[in-house]
Amino acid sequence: MADKAQLDAVLAQVDKDIDASLSRLFELIRIPSISTDPAYADHMRKAADWLKGQLHELDFDAGVRPTPGYPMVVGHAEGEGPHVLFYGHYDVQPVDPIELWNSDPFDPQLVDGKIVARGASDDKGQLMTFIEACRAWKAVTGKLPVKVSVLLEGEEESGSHSLPGFLDEAKAELKADIALVCDTDMWDPQTPSITTMLRGLVGEEVEITCASQDLHSGMFGNAARNPNQVLADIISSLRARDGSVTVPGFYDGVEDIPDSLRAQWDALGFDEKAFLGDVGLSIPAGEKGRSVLEQIWARPTCEINGMIGGYTGEGFKTVIPARASAKISFRLVAGQDPKKIREAFRAHVKALVPADCEVSFKEHGGSPAIALPLDGRFLNQAKQALSEEWGKETALTGSGGSIPVVGEFRRRLDMDSLMIGFALIDDRIHSPNEKYNLESFHRGIRSWVRVLASFA
Repeated sequence: MADKAQLDAVLAQVDKDIDASLSRLFELIRIPSISTDPAYADHMRKAADWLKGQLHELDFDAGVRPTPGYPMVVGHAEGEGPHVLFYGHYDVQPVDPIELWNSDPFDPQLVDGKIVARGASDDKGQLMTFIEACRAWKAVTGKLPVKVSVLLEGEEESGSHSLPGFLDEAKAELKADIALVCDTDMWDPQTPSITTMLRGLVGEEVEITCASQDLHSGMFGNAARNPNQVLADIISSLRARDGSVTVPGFYDGVEDIPDSLRAQWDALGFDEKAFLGDVGLSIPAGEKGRSVLEQIWARPTCEINGMIGGYTGEGFKTVIPARASAKISFRLVAGQDPKKIREAFRAHVKALVPADCEVSFKEHGGSPAIALPLDGRFLNQAKQALSEEWGKETALTGSGGSIPVVGEFRRRLDMDSLMIGFALIDDRIHSPNEKYNLESFHRGIRSWVRVLASFA
């Protein structure tokens, strides 16, 4: 690890250079790198070239790598000790509706300590915190404290279609001891966090077919099976009265979180009433005896995402439909096998379908959950480094959703990821007037300086 005097010198360099760091971020933001719109293809290439140039300035062996879609920016810098791979993305969301912006989305403004522009938070501000941390290390010591590779993607906002194939092709050079993903939030404006668990996903579409055609409810009602009713019975069977999921074997492999982690979550001061109240609800659903945080971060779910059956247009039509369908998703936690969950769900449904009816299924993706070992070396070094910068214990949080690149790193590079970000929940990402707090940017740079030092 770097000695204290050296670390203090690098941190002082960050503070001294913050105006120049902000100017460089503004340069990147001014490039409208919208990956979802082909009209911005030239700007996508310009952003990639700009980032390659920044890495070249820091003596990275950097290049813009072609893909079937938009290019990847890859850079490598030698160093002693462990090898880290930093990931960010340089593409941004469209700006619509433009009329709701208070200023030009690609003309960054500093307003009351907030950087307002498209991409300020997601993800240009975030990725530049790491690059500027490397710049400070190079300025003071002439080198980086560890071996660093950088992967900057141009299709994160449009599906990452080129990422899996690129990781397969570049596996030998990108494989590292740990990945650093900067595309997440802090717990609050003064509490740093590391996301240590991401839930997996199984998506299923089920269709029930009863009669060979739609039927008149006056002529066939009671006598003919109604697929809406069959489907409703199946759906109602998926959860017990205590909120648990009833699919046989669903909880196989699921473990409770450690008491120490539960205590830390309890100490975060999460307001369950406000969380539900903000969306017009007041009574927690789901498993009884589980906190809201535990339910959304560390427990598996079964959710009905859509139901279609019968006449749904204006007015009224007395019809018994021939078919009814539903889209159902399962969020998974560590220990659950997506394939087994899918098979168990289908067996559960088939057992409830009457003999003269049919059921069909359509798969909508499946991925396992990811959980970092809480005693991991890199996790605990980064946790301590962040706590030292922010003066508060780093929160080890979960995420109810998924971050696809983290799963791809695990599957294709056999590599865990530390998800460390400095965005805030109110940054309005993907919305008009997106912002990134200047403090998040400045202290984000300082945080990465400390994290890299902790790994050395």
